Amino acid sequence: MTHPAHDAVTLVEAWRGPFLESAHQGHAVVCDETGQIVQAWGVPDAVVLPRSSSKMLQALPLIESGAAKARDLGTEHLALACASHQGAAIHTEKVGAWLDHIGCCDDDFCCGPQISRDKEVREEMIRAHQDPRRIHNNCSGKHAGFLTLSQHLGGSADYVALDHPVQKACLDAFERMTEETSPGHGVDGCSAPNFACTLHGMARAMARYAVADNESPQGRLRNAMALHPELVAGEGRACTRQMRAAGHGVAIKTGAEGYNIAILPEQKLGVALKITDGGTRASECAMAQILVKLGALDPNHPEALAYTNGPIKNWDGLETGHLRAAPALL
Repeated sequence: MTHPAHDAVTLVEAWRGPFLESAHQGHAVVCDETGQIVQAWGVPDAVVLPRSSSKMLQALPLIESGAAKARDLGTEHLALACASHQGAAIHTEKVGAWLDHIGCCDDDFCCGPQISRDKEVREEMIRAHQDPRRIHNNCSGKHAGFLTLSQHLGGSADYVALDHPVQKACLDAFERMTEETSPGHGVDGCSAPNFACTLHGMARAMARYAVADNESPQGRLRNAMALHPELVAGEGRACTRQMRAAGHGVAIKTGAEGYNIAILPEQKLGVALKITDGGTRASECAMAQILVKLGALDPNHPEALAYTNGPIKNWDGLETGHLRAAPALL
């Protein structure tokens, strides 16, 4: 098993004036519809945890089992099942309605309470002396999907247990789509198992989503993400901004610790990348540049430039440098 830090390539650089101040290394893989690597940086076989970038794989059993149809779930539900939302009202209201729809409540979630990452909601809750709830957890949409699937399968309340039918179905979907046997798992921030695979395996899975028929489970999840970018992340977030800028059905999903994926239907390509130091700013920059390189994002679009060559400003608003893609990606 290749350690993620071994033979990583510098993908992103932070410049302050004329000085290279920091550099972020990582691995990235682009796969075509046959699962073959068409471009790669670093080590394609590096085994890592994809974290929230694997949510569209974890959501697959929700449709395949018939649970989504039985509960009449729409595109907003499917987008939220793949989301790492910021706990804004648009997210919690829709997840709350989903809970009501399936007869569940906040206490049924296995994810922990999380302070909303939405400034307006967070400040309102502080003024009202309200404690954060589980519905504010960035993974509450995924967990609403888990609860729905658990009800459909007749599972117990502990739906994040490794031997629970929900997680068995998630592992099966994960291994089918990556075409790999996962070497193991870690416990994610939301308490659910997160299965490991190679960068190649994840890029291969994303390419399969890219070419999936619109009516297939994979196609429905891909299209739901592209249709509702504001639900997948939120205003000001990279996933939302880059999906809107790219258009054409592109789906993008960040994961914790510098992971990121993209599904490109027009190019029939899947992308997976990992920044080895876990830097989210670097994964967002590298992904934007790869999207530009693959023709999925206009290099002169303001949102592309904001990430591929984003200004670094100090507290007085003075531009002191840039975070930009490294020469390896150019």
